[in-house]
Amino acid sequence: MSTIAESEQKTLINYRTDAGVSILEISDPPANTYTYEMNRQLDEAILRARMDKDVYVIVLIGAGDKFFSAGANINMLMSVDPTYKYYFCLHANETLLRLEHTPKLVIAAINGHCVGGGLEIAMAADIRIARKDSGKIGLPEVNLGVLPGTGGTQRLSRLVGKSKAIELMALGKTFTFTEAKELGIVNDIFERENFVANVLEYARQFCPPNKAALAVGRIKRAVQSGWEIPIESGLALERENQQLLFESDDAKEGLNAYIEKRSAVFTAK
Repeated sequence: MSTIAESEQKTLINYRTDAGVSILEISDPPANTYTYEMNRQLDEAILRARMDKDVYVIVLIGAGDKFFSAGANINMLMSVDPTYKYYFCLHANETLLRLEHTPKLVIAAINGHCVGGGLEIAMAADIRIARKDSGKIGLPEVNLGVLPGTGGTQRLSRLVGKSKAIELMALGKTFTFTEAKELGIVNDIFERENFVANVLEYARQFCPPNKAALAVGRIKRAVQSGWEIPIESGLALERENQQLLFESDDAKEGLNAYIEKRSAVFTAK
């Protein structure tokens, strides 16, 4: 069993920023499978991006060009007891919820195979962009005699509906990114060439001065938090977020630019 000290010596999540975008790279070749140690680093990286006032969008990507992530490390799961597995899953759930709770847009750049827990990570993002013809996607855990245990049963059903989600998970098959887009799991597919650069360019359109990043973040929070509460409560949440935005410099700039018939220059303040 790896110790926390050992995990700190090996970097499993590479973190960098680029013009308002934080890139969190899942890095454990060859398949970028995750362990408790990796999830601890992912958790820390999410918090780091959340607290950085110069970061407006978070991008998740896999190291290399073959795998986004193949999910949980099977060797790890084989070597630990059921109690450890339970707390491992609990922490993974909490980590992915941090992505949904953070009022900054999260984009999964699916640059390779995205299966099992890898897809579960991607589904916790707000937007998923896949690299054309670069791999398979799906939740095949049933073939191991288990279910998708890091949010897969819940998030997939919310993306594609209950019946289709049950079918996909019960079959345990993987499918193409094109099929994933048709199902609504993937938002878009970008060409293989210059994939990372194009994803970052896409991400930067949500950053200032191009877009009011505070408003983007509050749109995300209103949807993520309001999705499954009664509509009256959701509307109240929407009003509260709107009031916060009404008091922002960006709202003043946006309204003035509209009246003055010019392009707004946003500052995320």
